[in-house]
Amino acid sequence: MDNTPESPGGRRLTLAEVGDELSVSVSQVYALVRTGELVGIQIGGRGQWRVERVKLVEYIAEAYRRAAASLAELSSELPSDAT
Repeated sequence: MDNTPESPGGRRLTLAEVGDELSVSVSQVYALVRTGELVGIQIGGRGQWRVERVKLVEYIAEAYRRAAASLAELSSELPSDAT
């Protein structure tokens, strides 16, 4: 049972829970946290990683922004007769 107190930004999620939300492996989530792309904290005696739900939502929103910017850039590079 997780006795981690609830944070002001919402419940803290384990890396496995984040992986389930994103449909990726725990090791992929760990890599995102290690690189700082996804903000997480190490808590407890064993240094378990947790991610606040609000930080996960921010990460997903940023991923959507990057995807939209990429698509906009690609569409601006298309010849005018291709649209």
